[in-house]
Amino acid sequence: MFDIGFSELLLIGIVALVVFGPEELPRVARTVGHLLGKMRRYVADVKSDISREMEASEMKTLVADVQESARSLQASINEQAQAFQAELSAGAAAVEQEVKALAEPVVQELPPPAETQAVAVLLEQVPAETVAAESDLFASSEPTPPPQRDDSQLDLFGMPVESVKVHKG
Repeated sequence: MFDIGFSELLLIGIVALVVFGPEELPRVARTVGHLLGKMRRYVADVKSDISREMEASEMKTLVADVQESARSLQASINEQAQAFQAELSAGAAAVEQEVKALAEPVVQELPPPAETQAVAVLLEQVPAETVAAESDLFASSEPTPPPQRDDSQLDLFGMPVESVKVHKG
């Protein structure tokens, strides 16, 4: 801070001894020491506040830069995704048109399958009451009976077993 050497400090001490006297000099030195300590702490606090503000402003600019780069990356990805989607839909439309063009003559030439005709003939011959009865065959309103318990088997779910035979051998 100040460029004070040992000779200047010695001169200040002698002048202080003459001015204040030997009785008051220790009290004045303590007071000056306390004031210098407070001044140093105040200067250190101001420096740290300035440093924190500078770091905060740097962090704000860094955050703004990162957000801007994220936005530009997102826009680039969106553009590429839209281009890919357009290319994919155009390719799908072309493939669909080719499939329709190839399938049209084949479908017109094929006669209806014999199995379909046979099923239609069979359905015409079966009475409607029989079909309704068979569909109700599996729909039962009776509850199923609980399973029978076998006491010779161990119960793995913690239920007490009444009769367990232990073989001593």
